[in-house]
Amino acid sequence: MKRALLPAALCAPVLFVLFVLNTLLWIGPVYLAVLVKLLTPSGTRARDALSRAVAWLAEHWMMVNVWVGDRVLRIDWDVRAPVDLSRNGQYLIIANHQTWNDIYVLMRCFRGRLPFFKFFLKQQLIWVPVLGLAWWGLDYPFMKRYTREQIERDPSLRGKDVETTRKACEKYARLPVSILNFLEGTRFTPAKHARQHSPYVHLLKPKAGGIAFALSAMGDKLTALLDVTIAYPDGVRTFWEFLGGKVRRVIVEVRALPVPDGFVSGNYTEDPEFRARVQTWVRELWEEKDVRLAALLGESQR
Repeated sequence: MKRALLPAALCAPVLFVLFVLNTLLWIGPVYLAVLVKLLTPSGTRARDALSRAVAWLAEHWMMVNVWVGDRVLRIDWDVRAPVDLSRNGQYLIIANHQTWNDIYVLMRCFRGRLPFFKFFLKQQLIWVPVLGLAWWGLDYPFMKRYTREQIERDPSLRGKDVETTRKACEKYARLPVSILNFLEGTRFTPAKHARQHSPYVHLLKPKAGGIAFALSAMGDKLTALLDVTIAYPDGVRTFWEFLGGKVRRVIVEVRALPVPDGFVSGNYTEDPEFRARVQTWVRELWEEKDVRLAALLGESQR
């Protein structure tokens, strides 16, 4: 076991301060690039170059955070991932979600190997102070979803959520991208697990519509669909406990999955047969992940 660089009581506050200072260092250049991008016509090479510049700045902000974390934390990282990943590819990543630490873990595992992560966000979040503009500059896809009641009142809205996001993702035809989707939709907790009556031991019920929506939005541009399983043999910790060195081992297993035939072009909302296919595929995928997660956690007990 690696020895900690700092006393346990100092790890969390020191790392937190260093992360804040690193953010302040990069926020100025990020916002300057975003503001110039706002004034640049869309669909032009200049706009694409600015998108790449904003992504480069965000990626290096992340890489500095990871470098600092590696200097302070003493975590045994066990990452099992394909070697043929590319920073110039286009990826959809699905993963289990247990804690906010998952974001840091994924960034550390894929730094320099994949394009900077993006998330599907609700359209209303574009108005969040400070972050909304940064997300826009990073080309995060903003989803505009309609409720069943809204569609019943105005049938012309049917299918527009997918079409709106598909158009938002058209820019990815010219840019590298990694879109991360936590299928459970929220972090795992025992209370949520019990409330859901989840059939899985270590997972919440997945939301099949999320991956169907993402595949439809990205179309046939995908380099690969990556299935990520994150295991914390020491137990799930809060982010502050993570910064404080309470997590000593992390296992991350990544496998590339084939996209099932028809999943890119199917209509999840309108086609019951297609919807059933997607739901069955997701359930089987989650059953495999539950078994695999149990096996990964069991490795540390041997």
